[in-house]
Amino acid sequence: MNSYVIAIFCFGLMASCAALACEKSAFPVVIDVGHSAKAPGARSARGRWEIEFNRELAFKVAERLTTAGFPASALLAEGDSRSLVERAARVNRLHPRLLISIHHDSVQPRYLEEWQFNGQTERYCDRYAGWSLFVSMSNSEAKQSLRFARLLGASLLFRDLPFSKHHAEAIRGENKTLIDSSLGVYQYDRLVILRQTNAPAVLLEAAVIANRDEERLASSIERQALVADAIAGSVGKFCDGAN
Repeated sequence: MNSYVIAIFCFGLMASCAALACEKSAFPVVIDVGHSAKAPGARSARGRWEIEFNRELAFKVAERLTTAGFPASALLAEGDSRSLVERAARVNRLHPRLLISIHHDSVQPRYLEEWQFNGQTERYCDRYAGWSLFVSMSNSEAKQSLRFARLLGASLLFRDLPFSKHHAEAIRGENKTLIDSSLGVYQYDRLVILRQTNAPAVLLEAAVIANRDEERLASSIERQALVADAIAGSVGKFCDGAN
């Protein structure tokens, strides 16, 4: 059935076409919880490890997607595994239609300053804030990965959540290619979880937790719900265009 025939069909049967647009029950989504117990990721301005933020947000996203009708699961690293190759293999065994890897961000060490919190010396940087999205153009579904990233970037911006351009800074450790400068999407081909997943895959750095204000927001139920809603809405739109 060509697009012209589908358009006529849909004009008369709007409800039926809505159902055909996205069969949610056949669109499994895997939410990857970034890092592991032995490799807990970045340390926040107040001394929490990144994996704690990742876990909280990932489970909220999975819950929100399940409520919306998608078979969604949050995937934690098994035990203390650090193997990113095995993590990608575990994802592929689940045969998802989409992978979203949840992370929280820091900055390069040169920007970190010391402060005292609860009697401990911690490190922070209030210079940068915002989310970032990453795709690998080496992924087997690179075009679809980019399409979802753009949908998610637009959804986050619609909720007045700005993105960070600090990963594009021309310094060692950054200098990533900002392939969509209006929607906060970077290209990072070396990320194993993005490159080796056999489905569209996007990594979200949901906030810069080295920033003291943003860390507090990222810990809040309200911000987590806002991001989870943005992700769920984007998955819905992505699914509509994937069939």
